[in-house]
Amino acid sequence: MNANPREHVIITVDDIKITAADFDLIVASMPQQLQAQARGPNRTQFANNLVQMLVLAQEAKRQKLDQTPDFQMLAKFQTDNMLATHMANELSNSNKPDEATLRKYYDDHKADFEQARVSHILVRFQGSQAPLRNGQKDLTEAEALAKIQDIRKRIQGGADFAEVAKAESDDVGSGAKGGDLGAITHGQTVPAFEQAAFALKPGELSQPVKTQFGYHLIKLVSFDAKSFDEVRPDLEKRLSPPLVQKAIEDLVKKAVVTLDPTYFPPIEPAK
Repeated sequence: MNANPREHVIITVDDIKITAADFDLIVASMPQQLQAQARGPNRTQFANNLVQMLVLAQEAKRQKLDQTPDFQMLAKFQTDNMLATHMANELSNSNKPDEATLRKYYDDHKADFEQARVSHILVRFQGSQAPLRNGQKDLTEAEALAKIQDIRKRIQGGADFAEVAKAESDDVGSGAKGGDLGAITHGQTVPAFEQAAFALKPGELSQPVKTQFGYHLIKLVSFDAKSFDEVRPDLEKRLSPPLVQKAIEDLVKKAVVTLDPTYFPPIEPAK
């Protein structure tokens, strides 16, 4: 038995021998769903399917089906397709954004990597997009502002924010959770709410904030900003594709390409 388990033959079909390393290479070339099957508890069924394919392929060779022009054309196309995929992977490895590009993108988009955990209390007024609670008076805007200001004084005077939210907030969903909205990111809430929330310091209570839902009191529970090192892998994934696409387009430009316009009409520019 081979001392290297990767070189151990795990499938034999006549004179074809497939090692553990060969099997892994075959599996890696397949779609994710088949990869999961090949590495899961049903891998024996996958192996049986592979054996069946090899047996059919050998029989096709015995019948010289691989020597027909149609097959050779398809075989060449499939080989070229696999080579193209391999070359695209090579281009992906060799066309990555440099350190300066990554850091500039991070500096220009720091807001994308910030999140704030917030709680709020909402007091709606007439015309608000928030529904009126059962048994509640439909306040005018002036009445709602007066109420939210009174609530703010109560909290600053020592009242528990969560308990007040449960009793007073017209956002019944978050109110039942003591006003907790969880973590929000930029662009997730209406602009006035976002601006006020991200301007706070942890533990700080906002002034009344008016939105189309009513007046809010916002409390910043915590703030988190991911560092450059934390988001670097995501930045590489985000910025690499355009570089790879340009490398591919440059290769296409160097090639002599002709498309029969009677068969392939020109592509209309996007409007």
